Amino acid sequence: MASDLINVNDAGVLTLTVSTSAAGTSLDHELVMESREALRSVTRGKLDAGAIVLRGAGKNFCAGGNVAKFADAPDRGDYLRGLADDMHSMIEFLWETELPVVAAAQGWAAGAGMSLVLHADVAIGGTSTKMRPAYPGIGLSPDGGMSWLLPRVVGAARARHIIMTDQILDATRALELGILSEVVEDDSVVDTAYDTAAQLAAGPRGSYSAIRKLLQASATNSLTDHLAAEAASISALGNTAEGIEGVNAFLEKRRPDYPGVR
Repeated sequence: MASDLINVNDAGVLTLTVSTSAAGTSLDHELVMESREALRSVTRGKLDAGAIVLRGAGKNFCAGGNVAKFADAPDRGDYLRGLADDMHSMIEFLWETELPVVAAAQGWAAGAGMSLVLHADVAIGGTSTKMRPAYPGIGLSPDGGMSWLLPRVVGAARARHIIMTDQILDATRALELGILSEVVEDDSVVDTAYDTAAQLAAGPRGSYSAIRKLLQASATNSLTDHLAAEAASISALGNTAEGIEGVNAFLEKRRPDYPGVR
């Protein structure tokens, strides 16, 4: 792994950098591929991590795809299909890890960048953060799961409006809509994201995994089916080392030591 862009720190946080200052902080295809391999390693038990931070290494989180490269491709459709397939494969592994995901959404998160922010469980923005679907502006349609996730976050009618009119959402509006979880000063975005991820990495991994599964399933489950899933989940966790530690720590009035029982 590229030590400064894709790595796991001492707190167990896996950094996935999706853009750099090169090419206007557009989505970096090589970093997407490196991120996919790191996530694959997590799912195969070859890399240990407790949480993930998605970030950009430049002034923006990610300003979208590299449109200049779209234009240079001999077959633009084929090129775009390849880019989308690669990013989607990375996203599938992101979900397969079952780890909490935190986005450090500084500056612009446009196009694919906005899509990636939507995959975060916790998205930290700055006062200058801006988001934009961007796809209609270049005559294209969303990728990265935007058209699946945004309706689940803001509702179908708002999602249609935001995407089709290519709205620019400032930090306040993105927070109101639930796309951002928290807004901090611009120079605190990355540190806040890492602090949040470190807290999650030290927490009950089984609990977080179960919460993510239940929340995802809630969109299509009936209430009866979902109540059954919740009952099965809490029952299974009750007999895990983390579940036992959490209950015991509560009764003993101490902070639970989840890393110590893993």
